[in-house]
Amino acid sequence: MSTSSGRMRRLLALVRKESFQAIRDPSSILIAFVLPLILLFLFGYGVSLDTTRTRIGLVTEEMTPLTQDLSASFQASRYFDVAISRDRRLFEEDLVFGKLRGIVVIPADFTTRYTAGNRPDIQVIVDGSEPNTANFVQNYAQGTVANWERQRQADVASHSPAISVEQRFWFNPELTSRNFLVPGSIAIVMTLVGTLLTSLVVAREWERGTMEAMMATPVTAVELLAGKILPYFLLGLTSMTLCVLLAVFLFGVPFRGSVAALYALSAAFLIPALGQGLLISTATKNQFLASQLALISAFLPAFLLSGFLFEINSMPTVIQWITFIVPARYLIPSLQTVFLAGDIWPMFLQAIGVMLTIGAVMFVLAARSTRKRIG
Repeated sequence: MSTSSGRMRRLLALVRKESFQAIRDPSSILIAFVLPLILLFLFGYGVSLDTTRTRIGLVTEEMTPLTQDLSASFQASRYFDVAISRDRRLFEEDLVFGKLRGIVVIPADFTTRYTAGNRPDIQVIVDGSEPNTANFVQNYAQGTVANWERQRQADVASHSPAISVEQRFWFNPELTSRNFLVPGSIAIVMTLVGTLLTSLVVAREWERGTMEAMMATPVTAVELLAGKILPYFLLGLTSMTLCVLLAVFLFGVPFRGSVAALYALSAAFLIPALGQGLLISTATKNQFLASQLALISAFLPAFLLSGFLFEINSMPTVIQWITFIVPARYLIPSLQTVFLAGDIWPMFLQAIGVMLTIGAVMFVLAARSTRKRIG
């Protein structure tokens, strides 16, 4: 009984010491609160995957009621900002200099071929240096022509019912990229707080010799590591709470899940994040190396290999296998689900289990590395 109470007193003393140190350390406040706000504002206002009102040039090589009607369909589209000309050469320079993202050419024989029952060709010229925008212009140009053709067929043969395709987008009806970028950015913020901040703070103590001095006391390696991470665990949850409040009340991201699911997922994610930070600091004992290694091994994988911006299924097979050990791969879709869909506990429990497993491995490696360094 006395042994367990002694361990608890030592642990509480370590937690108290680390808490005061974190509060007095400007870098901790900067990484835990200021940097997350900057990142959240960047992802909320500066980064957008919504492509609307793309400027294109529309070339009508003949002016007939049919081509004018088709031109009006392009001008009425909410996806295009249309400039009209009779000569494509007037738009070619604008396409080269990036003033236009595409050119749609309605050929001179369009009306003749259409009225004769032949399928006329419409040329779409796009800027291939930006593949996403090029695909957008091509797909929506095809969609505009298809909608125009269906409307004409319905007008001509009004006696026959037209087939109407009704689109419904679940969870994010407006297809607003902010609604899934902001929840995903919270995981990026927690990676910085959990891994980068922990690795820097603990590496600094290795540099100053504080860790060796503390290990000379009756404190065990496990108690020391636990005392180190608990304040930063609470700091990470506090930073996450601030980000969620901003996401909901400032950026207007819907929150359809429960607070319990949010904190359960976040707490599970912080375990591997903090464990990785401790492992990095123990292995390097240098703040500069720790920060570089934390960015390379934690921040970049969370940003690039988690499905945050790039589809994992489109990555090479080897990279897809690597993503299984990236904790953010499990947190980001879970947070997006909590915000946009609600509580899906089978999905959450699986993600929590994987993150806790990765965290356990990280802490075992950190504890062994700490004992080895001291020994």
